[in-house]
Amino acid sequence: MYIKKELGKIGEELAKKHLEEENYQIIKRNFSCRQGEIDIIAKDKIKNELVFAEVKTRTNNAYGLPSESVNENKQKHIYKSAEYYVYKNNIKNQAIRFDIIEIYVDLANKIYEINHIKNAFIKNKK
Repeated sequence: MYIKKELGKIGEELAKKHLEEENYQIIKRNFSCRQGEIDIIAKDKIKNELVFAEVKTRTNNAYGLPSESVNENKQKHIYKSAEYYVYKNNIKNQAIRFDIIEIYVDLANKIYEINHIKNAFIKNKK
């Protein structure tokens, strides 16, 4: 049986391949700062958007959909991390979006399914 960390790495690799096949340029993986962590930062070359993607990998839906685990608190940390990334890299006048990539894997049969949710959340202006 795979442990959570190994399953996450498998999912992130599958998400990276998926994004590249969909004409995204991978800029950074596992960006980490005091505010939190972002799994994949990529450029959507078609829409010219900077994408901050959270990857959630599951073997089943026993605990709900993977995207449901990206709750308001997790979104806040992703947003703050993205804000820091943009500041640190002096990025200006760039469209930004937050995606969730759900990966369902069947390790025994070596098959997987990807559900890419674009604009999965936006910063709440509270």
